[in-house]
Amino acid sequence: MDRLAAMEIFIRVVDTGSFSAAARHLDIGQPAVSKAVAQLEEWLGVRLMLRSTRALTPTEAGASFYQRARRAIEETDEAVVAARGTASALSGKLRVSAAVCFARLHIVPRLTEFLEQHPNLNVEMVLDDRNIDLVDEGVDLALRMGVLADSNMTARRIGEARRRVIGTRAYFERYGYPEAPADLLAHQAVIYTRDGGGEDWTFRKATAEVSVKLQGRVKITATEGVRAAVLSGIGLAVASEWAFTPELKSGAVISVMDDWLLPTIMLSAVYPTGRLASSKARQFAAFAEDCVSGSQPPSLE
Repeated sequence: MDRLAAMEIFIRVVDTGSFSAAARHLDIGQPAVSKAVAQLEEWLGVRLMLRSTRALTPTEAGASFYQRARRAIEETDEAVVAARGTASALSGKLRVSAAVCFARLHIVPRLTEFLEQHPNLNVEMVLDDRNIDLVDEGVDLALRMGVLADSNMTARRIGEARRRVIGTRAYFERYGYPEAPADLLAHQAVIYTRDGGGEDWTFRKATAEVSVKLQGRVKITATEGVRAAVLSGIGLAVASEWAFTPELKSGAVISVMDDWLLPTIMLSAVYPTGRLASSKARQFAAFAEDCVSGSQPPSLE
């Protein structure tokens, strides 16, 4: 029995909650997964999993072994990277989850750089504005914005951007340039309805704090739609710099009320721990961090 491989299989079974899901993610047959776990239990002399018709759950010994096995896998992975060198050690497939608009604007255009650095690695981008289940979808790394829900995932902040009041110059020339939060009540706003958006915003300036409820006839669930609506002149939007970086640089849109501050938005690299892909995920996270650090629009102050 290849004990290291069996440990990785066991970790995947615990993560996914079933032999069949682990088999799909590892691209091996379900009998091979069952056999590996059984051999691991025989070698250890303890039962690791409680099997029922509805679910698989680790025993007390299994939960303890899972934590230590996970650390052992990570340390082995790091040892391989150190011995071979970073580029040559990264191979196989890496599945990365990210929001559609963010990835299209900031990651995909520079993806060639990452692929050239790691010629033996294939990257699969899973683009969705929803926060998908990383284990269920077999994702190695997620690039997520905003406040992260408590979970068993490992997260690291890799970027931060300002939220701004953004619109086209033609729109502001027609309807007026807002100078204070109260002025926004006279404007049509394009409202992003997912997490990180909404109608209610609190602006801060020095010691002043003003909350407003944006008025808008158009609500949209995807950032790409918000971009299209703003660029067509439907209204202004409270949006991240990242959502309009090219247009802020070119002047296709402008930012107003920049002396009033809104909550910033964080970008985090999130990935499940205890997988051989963790080194690949960390390398891609570093790449994504470089992408956003070089994509900020010029100072608008």
